[in-house]
Amino acid sequence: MSRKKVLFLIGSPNQTTQMHQIAQLLDDDFEPYFSQLYYDGWQRGFYKFLLWTGGLDNTIVTGKIKAKADKYLAEHGLNNDFEARVFHNTYDLVVCCSDVVVPWPLVRTTKTVFVQEGMTDPLNLWARLVKRFTRYPILAIGTALNGMNNCCDIYCVASEGYRQHFARVGVDADKLVVTGIPNFDNIEQVRHNDFPHHGYVLVATSDLRETYTPENRPKFIRECVRIAAGRPLVFKLHPNETLPRAVDEIKQHAPPGTLIFTDGNTDHMIANCVELITQYSTVVYVGLALGKPVHSYFDVEDLKRKLPWQNGGTSSRRIAAICREFSRFEGSGPAFLRQYQPENFDTTTAAAPGSSLAVH
Repeated sequence: MSRKKVLFLIGSPNQTTQMHQIAQLLDDDFEPYFSQLYYDGWQRGFYKFLLWTGGLDNTIVTGKIKAKADKYLAEHGLNNDFEARVFHNTYDLVVCCSDVVVPWPLVRTTKTVFVQEGMTDPLNLWARLVKRFTRYPILAIGTALNGMNNCCDIYCVASEGYRQHFARVGVDADKLVVTGIPNFDNIEQVRHNDFPHHGYVLVATSDLRETYTPENRPKFIRECVRIAAGRPLVFKLHPNETLPRAVDEIKQHAPPGTLIFTDGNTDHMIANCVELITQYSTVVYVGLALGKPVHSYFDVEDLKRKLPWQNGGTSSRRIAAICREFSRFEGSGPAFLRQYQPENFDTTTAAAPGSSLAVH
């Protein structure tokens, strides 16, 4: 019997590593392939226009972030079937890290599982206008409208709070399942690290300007200095930020001796800090899970409600089990979830709100 072929759609480093973790846990009956997010079908011309005009230059689908994903695939010896045009496969399953950018002909004819990547961008006025008046969630330039297309068969999400969020954005409630998400389901382990600094206030910035969101960065830096109140400051810049502009601004508005990192393990930096300042960044969940005082442009109480399930690092196994069983199921995603009996995973951490694997 031939092996089932699975296409994993990837993007940012976080999305790419999450998909790789899931793919590694499929059994020998499955053959994984990977592709950077792409449009296909009737929207492809519009997508190519945005690429041509530079409208997507600072997003994950092109430029240096795409290059990082391609490099990761090459370094790990993974099949890079870019836009599903390299190997000419017929796929049995597509695993999506977004439903904002999707190959429509493929997702309409193939079983699909969506895996939440992390925090979603705020539903600001522009995102609400895009949702109300267009069919193109990509125009929100970010993840605010992830779920709007409601095109996948099953949506694996981080927590009960996010299950409610995705239902509000537009996902059918009976497609949603709380599995936790890889990279954010065993945060306690990052306390054990070799980052050499301790006792500082950490600032994890966001790529607001690069994604066409207005920001007064000097004002933000001065506010960070105020919060630090004389304590050492460490800045960790978002990988998509424009350098050296961001570095120069910190040197101008932060005290001498402020440390600036443009790469490195952000989670380890958070584990060793005494307070965390973020803008719109998923890493705020690392701080919350570790009990750090946190600052965010989001409502912190809402973030606490959405905190990803800490299930001892078993999310990838839970999602892989769903992919494996759904690929063999004759029926819809909601029908699968109604009858699905999750596997038992050994974990000493708290259960997700509502159940050990909440299906709604």
